[in-house]
Amino acid sequence: MDSSELESDILRRVRALLRELDGHHPSCQSDRGMLRWTLHKKMDQNPRTSCVLVSILVKELERAERGDLRHYIIPLLHTLMYTLIQAPCIPDELCARVYDFCKRLLTLPKPFCTIGLDYASRLQLERAAPGTLYQRTVISEQSLPSAAFPCQERIFIFADPELLPEAICRALAMDTEAAQVSQSPRGCMSCVVTHALQAALGDTCDTPGLMARLQALPPGDVEHWFQQVVAAVEGSEGGSDRGQRTARLERIYHSLLGSSPKGNAPQEGLQGTPLPSPNISFHLWTEDEQLWKELVLFLRPLSQSCEPEGLGQELEPVEMPDSLPGCGCCGQSRFSVLSTDSGIERDLPAPEEPCERSRLHRKGGIKKKPSPLDSVALLQAGGGKPPGKALGRAGMPPEPPAPLQRLHTARVVLLGDDRILGRLAQAFHSLRKREARRVFLTPRLDLQFYHIPVVPAQPQPSAAEHAGPEELCEVAGYLGRADPWYESNINTLCHMIPKLATMPSRALVTDLFLTDVIAYYARMGTQPVCFQVHSVKVLFQDPAQDPAEDVFLTELLTQVQDSPSHRELSTTKRKSTLDGPGMDLTVTYRRVVLSERQKELALSLRSTGLLMKAIPAEEAAGLGCLTVTITEIIRTSNLAGRSFSAVAHRFRTRSIKVRSAEQRPFTVRLDKDSRRTYRDVIGLEVSPCLEPSYCLQKTRTTKCSPEETEDVGLVKYLPKSLLLPINTFAGVIP
Repeated sequence: MDSSELESDILRRVRALLRELDGHHPSCQSDRGMLRWTLHKKMDQNPRTSCVLVSILVKELERAERGDLRHYIIPLLHTLMYTLIQAPCIPDELCARVYDFCKRLLTLPKPFCTIGLDYASRLQLERAAPGTLYQRTVISEQSLPSAAFPCQERIFIFADPELLPEAICRALAMDTEAAQVSQSPRGCMSCVVTHALQAALGDTCDTPGLMARLQALPPGDVEHWFQQVVAAVEGSEGGSDRGQRTARLERIYHSLLGSSPKGNAPQEGLQGTPLPSPNISFHLWTEDEQLWKELVLFLRPLSQSCEPEGLGQELEPVEMPDSLPGCGCCGQSRFSVLSTDSGIERDLPAPEEPCERSRLHRKGGIKKKPSPLDSVALLQAGGGKPPGKALGRAGMPPEPPAPLQRLHTARVVLLGDDRILGRLAQAFHSLRKREARRVFLTPRLDLQFYHIPVVPAQPQPSAAEHAGPEELCEVAGYLGRADPWYESNINTLCHMIPKLATMPSRALVTDLFLTDVIAYYARMGTQPVCFQVHSVKVLFQDPAQDPAEDVFLTELLTQVQDSPSHRELSTTKRKSTLDGPGMDLTVTYRRVVLSERQKELALSLRSTGLLMKAIPAEEAAGLGCLTVTITEIIRTSNLAGRSFSAVAHRFRTRSIKVRSAEQRPFTVRLDKDSRRTYRDVIGLEVSPCLEPSYCLQKTRTTKCSPEETEDVGLVKYLPKSLLLPINTFAGVIP
């Protein structure tokens, strides 16, 4: 295929992507969601297409800018950046055009300015040191040893075995395991060395000879050259000239190839080095605390000591009350330490070593009052009290401890429908309560959540009755409406994954496609959409039974409960004959109007149940309110006798209370999951779930100033509501 045919073929593929964004799906439905994948696979197979693809994407971006076709910009930009990261060598002129375009995005509203700033920063780094983005991606995803860039990432795939068929879970586990088996640290280091030298030397690099040389070296030598290349590339960030960096990489190249003459490159030119599959682990979600345990093991693997020496000093417990109001925190034991310090300076023991950094320092009598923002930053990072200046024995302040850096990134991918997201909301709330009491993950771990909808052909028993795929995937539907690129690449997997998992020749397709799509989503999906988590307090018919507290993400459904005893059943039948089906309810809520003013309302009616939905069906509706639908039973009398009709009342609110006026019990089901059903309920209270750290600080403020009712001090700087962020490619496009 000559250059003109190649360019026309790539242009046709890019235009097909844009037509799919406009809603014109390909004639072959099996191609939905695969257009982007096939385009990047073509680049992997023929690296010569990289420059052509980047050039076409830049032209399409500029055309979308002139035509005000903003819904094209973010998908084209993601496709371009993913190509640029993996391309062996891109001319600086093309990178400069992309950089200038990203700078122009800064004048647009979010999310365009946010993504433009992110990519402009990356391009500036890539232009100064070509190959840096590829190198950092591989080092972090494969957890390769590197002092210059000590970051680690891992993708955790969670699936609920009670929500997905065993065949799908088994197929996904096999695919992720096969992707990890095909990887090796040596192979990934060789990819980094090859890509960096190609990016620096261009066509003069003998790529086949270089790859053969690396293959023949022992693992220790490969790691040695890998460290040399990483140091050369990362050193350019500190202000080294690009020419100096290229000269150093050229010396490494000649040292690797030995006596090979300069410029003796084969006629086929550069060869591609696609990004290796990231570190992916598949987990069947069988325990409530499983997410927390996996994240802790990621930070402190089992290969390390169970009790590291510095663990007690790094994780100082924070004094706090036994329970946190408004967030359902259960009481936990406090940590008590017997102090033998007399409080006198001269009683401090002499240090055994002058450089010992763990010795105590007597703090001065007067502390500098920290600013509220400093304290807020510490609290949001999960810390305790803001540090004051400590004076040493000579009156000199000691060196402040280095702040903890988030060197670990956990990308948690939830496979399933809205029910597994309901479990995620529970686990996230539990995790935030842990962090509010004793910090561990927050200052060390960057936690990102992703969602891939999967609906089996035959719904599992725990599914909602008569619920279709659209009803079970309301969150994914909202994300698809907010982000067209998510709709095109991720929502199309809803029915594709079950089909691929049951294909006879699935090993030829799914091993590449599924892991590649998950990796692309985790790498490029950096814009979160934040969903409000709601708390519910359930009151039971038995006065001796304590109220239950839970959280939900998508919906809450109440229905009349069948009476268990014959006496109650006969009474219910007589009342239903007179007043109609259902039960008498008293509903108190704060209605939300367009002016954002809240008005307290109360109503009494006979109803068969109510439904609260937190995910809006329209794009214009916000995510912070509940849409409540109550079915009222209205009795009418005429000559033919009594008749009953059902009328649906709908309103939006942020908090609501429901009581059964006749003490007749009803059931409460959360997040469409029959496993999360409460019975014998006579009342419930629903409100936005509060952030546990806000509850903790609010409790401390109330103790100091009981008369204060409004948020004062540090409390007003803290996030009040608990929001669950789920990453997409663009966030919410206005």
